Amino acid sequence: MNGFGGSLPLGHRPALVVVDLQRGFTEAGSPLWCDADLAVEAATTLVSAAHAAGVPVWFTVIRYGAAERLPLWAAKIPALDELRDGRRAAELDPRLGYTEGDRITVKPGASAVFGTRLTKELRAAGVDTVLLCGASTSGCVRATGVDLVQSGFPAFVVPEACADRDQIQAAAALKDLVTKYTDIVDLDRAIDMMQKWM
Repeated sequence: MNGFGGSLPLGHRPALVVVDLQRGFTEAGSPLWCDADLAVEAATTLVSAAHAAGVPVWFTVIRYGAAERLPLWAAKIPALDELRDGRRAAELDPRLGYTEGDRITVKPGASAVFGTRLTKELRAAGVDTVLLCGASTSGCVRATGVDLVQSGFPAFVVPEACADRDQIQAAAALKDLVTKYTDIVDLDRAIDMMQKWM
């Protein structure tokens, strides 16, 4: 489309943000499940590459207190009640390779920016570019990508490391993101970008 689809500038200090690859979304049997095995595998590769390159990693999870009132969002997704403190569904997927040096951002809604300290923490760490992946592509990844760019962070989505329940919705979300908000990079390019930032 004329006037859309430009390219974002690369900064000098990247971070990897892995959105909501927690057991409620990655393990079959959960009412929130996405078919996420391939995305978790790719995200794990990204996390490993980030650790090797000294690129900081943020993991996000949706999690609520045991007695906390759920947000209005739960009227649309009642299964969010599964994501309470202490429940298996609220735990980060252990395959991802989380280390003590990584950060975890607990978020109340779809965007990892809204209602969190993520952008303040990114700025405090000197981050000026974000590689983005997780679940779901058409939901929390899209919302996070839009809000990161609106907050001044060039965001680059890695589709191989993203999961969704509906591939038509995922494809539409990626098209919308690359047209108006973020850039899209494949897994190999994302790893190359991190290695060149060492």
